Amino acid sequence: MCEFCIQHGEGKKWYLTMRNYSRELWEQCNRAEYMEDFGAQFEVRCGTAVAKLDAVKSIPVVYRFFRRMAMHKNKTLHWGQIVPIEDVEQILEMQDSIVRMPCVCRRLTTGRETRYCFGVGMDIMGMFGKYPDYSHGLEVLEKEEAVGLVRSFDKQGLVHSIWTFRTPYIGAVCNCDQDCMAYGIQFKTNLTQIMFRAEYVATVDWNKCNGCKKCLLNCQFGAIGYSNTMKRPTIDMNRCYGCGVCRSVCDKEAIALLDRAQFATLPW
Repeated sequence: MCEFCIQHGEGKKWYLTMRNYSRELWEQCNRAEYMEDFGAQFEVRCGTAVAKLDAVKSIPVVYRFFRRMAMHKNKTLHWGQIVPIEDVEQILEMQDSIVRMPCVCRRLTTGRETRYCFGVGMDIMGMFGKYPDYSHGLEVLEKEEAVGLVRSFDKQGLVHSIWTFRTPYIGAVCNCDQDCMAYGIQFKTNLTQIMFRAEYVATVDWNKCNGCKKCLLNCQFGAIGYSNTMKRPTIDMNRCYGCGVCRSVCDKEAIALLDRAQFATLPW
């Protein structure tokens, strides 16, 4: 199990523990105020934090210190973990409230409004409905609608993730790609880690695979290569984040997810 399951999972996957979505937890530690402020100030605060890290990146000793500090702060306040679609569906089934929202990070990186994010487990309409940037894009969803949307996002190659608001409270399910702020911070610029690997890792069954290469195009993390000798794709488990979206384009069902904990040397 990952460190978050050990700390917050009550012996199972921590994001499948109902307490981490509960109103009781939400009402602690001023989470409602934190979440409102997070939404209202996201662009300013995120831009400032990224600029500070980027400014010290050319000074390795200072940069490593600030990177560690940023990661520690992220783990206590706001960070994401990748989850495959099967687990997302279980998460959505647990919720009393699901609200589709505009994606604030894509608006910041692309200037365009998209609605790939779901607020879960709290009064999103009450909290963000008063803000013009959000109110026109909020949509209350039934569980079946939300699951259907996530399945369509999966086929588009979007990576599913859950996000904390003062850990361990989980307040959002997002569907990410390379336009996302978190992706840019972690994978494009390597400023700090804010998105953590899934509990899984992918593997290819070469006996089922026909070598079509479709899965290569669906990997957001560059974990899938191709063996010209064997005419089959290969998965670098050290780079794989276990999202499982590569499976959605595999006509032969040749890709499966394995428990990451089986492989002691793999990173989390």
